[in-house]
Amino acid sequence: MSDQFDVIVIGGGPAGYVAAIRCAQLGMNTACVDAWKNDSGQESLGGTCLNVGCIPSKALLESSAWYAKAQHEFANHGIGVKTIKLDVTAMQARKDQVVKDLTQGIKALFAANKVNFFHGSGKLLANKQVEVTKGKKSETISAKHIILATGSSPVNIPVAPLTEDKIVDSSGALSFTEVPKKLGIIGAGVIGLELGSVWNRLGAEVVVLEANDGFLAMADEQLAKESLRHYKKQGLDIRLGAKVDGATVKAGKVDVSYQDGKGQQSLKVDKLVVAVGRKPNTKDICDESLGLSIDERGFVQVDDYCKTNLPDVYAIGDIVRGPMLAHKGSEEGVMVAERLAGQKVQVDYDNVPSVIYTEPELAWVGKTEQELKQAGIEYKSGSFPFAASGRARAAGDTTGMIKVLTDAKTDRILGVHMLGAHVSEMIAQGVIARAMMASSEDLALTMFAHPTLSEALHEAALAVSGHAIHIAGRKK
Repeated sequence: MSDQFDVIVIGGGPAGYVAAIRCAQLGMNTACVDAWKNDSGQESLGGTCLNVGCIPSKALLESSAWYAKAQHEFANHGIGVKTIKLDVTAMQARKDQVVKDLTQGIKALFAANKVNFFHGSGKLLANKQVEVTKGKKSETISAKHIILATGSSPVNIPVAPLTEDKIVDSSGALSFTEVPKKLGIIGAGVIGLELGSVWNRLGAEVVVLEANDGFLAMADEQLAKESLRHYKKQGLDIRLGAKVDGATVKAGKVDVSYQDGKGQQSLKVDKLVVAVGRKPNTKDICDESLGLSIDERGFVQVDDYCKTNLPDVYAIGDIVRGPMLAHKGSEEGVMVAERLAGQKVQVDYDNVPSVIYTEPELAWVGKTEQELKQAGIEYKSGSFPFAASGRARAAGDTTGMIKVLTDAKTDRILGVHMLGAHVSEMIAQGVIARAMMASSEDLALTMFAHPTLSEALHEAALAVSGHAIHIAGRKK
């Protein structure tokens, strides 16, 4: 069979659809295969991120934040609201419309860039052929190059088997039609904290069970501890060192058993969310006879440029090493497309930003203090609290701080860590600074608009050398 396409991308999530569009922009005859369906059974591009992940969760986080502000903060601004009514159905409908608009937007981008879309499950066969299966029908297409981008799915645990509506994964927790009176969540990671924040703001009593004794080990320890304090202050009951060993549905409730430092414990909730992480979707990704190299955790093994051990076959996104983040997968998609076009590009894996979209938001890029200490790297630290920010005070939200870590000898920025309102938007400044190999002095000499929240980054950079203006301790 002759090649029908230059490139076939298997997967239509943030890694796959971006790769397909970029390949098409670069003049390659491109096809994308994806099997995702929405609740109505219709094809829906965007993968987990747009359908049951990044986008719907942020829509609910935004709606729940407005509801909480109306209850607790509007009065501080001189805004009186006599009656506040929660309509979960309308909130979910808004979320669904946001998802629909964005997934339809990808379909329009495919049409504009002449990407050929095949709705169905894709499986790599010999000779770079791809079997596309939709229901009982299948067809085979082929290409010069294959890009695998099949994404990830929630990890299930035997001690808490999923049910139709009582014990659910993250997708189920995004679709509750009413606020649970008491909600249990297994896992205090990014997903667990964001989902817990949504339903806590809407009135649920939320208990989060985390098996690890530490909290958010991947984040800077100082900011993680500070965020934990604020989460608890908001009403999230976060129990560390709580290892769940059983969950059963009885009389319409979920009985959860777990062990902590005090021994065996029990918890009764109306609903239980299992949010213990995600796993790569690599089962049946290709014919076993091909010998695609997959490690013991299910990740496709690739080099720095996302090449697999099979000729002309690449893998990107959640199915390869590195953080399971949409923006990381998208950048890998662009890199592979451009390298196929002969360009010499690469992804800077040292500068992948991370964000937790709770209130306060937590965002970071680069090294944490604990990583620098463990590596024996001499460093300097400068920080600035939002409590000293004029814009934060005007907005009425002074929670959190910004910290800048630099090499003690060269002053090059090693890490930027932020806790506070809108830091998901500001962390890009830290990413750019690191990408440009900037020093804290470079940031200190940069003019920031006043009054802005971003000025806190400027002051934190000044604080590295003891020159911060708006906190005590300035050096001459």
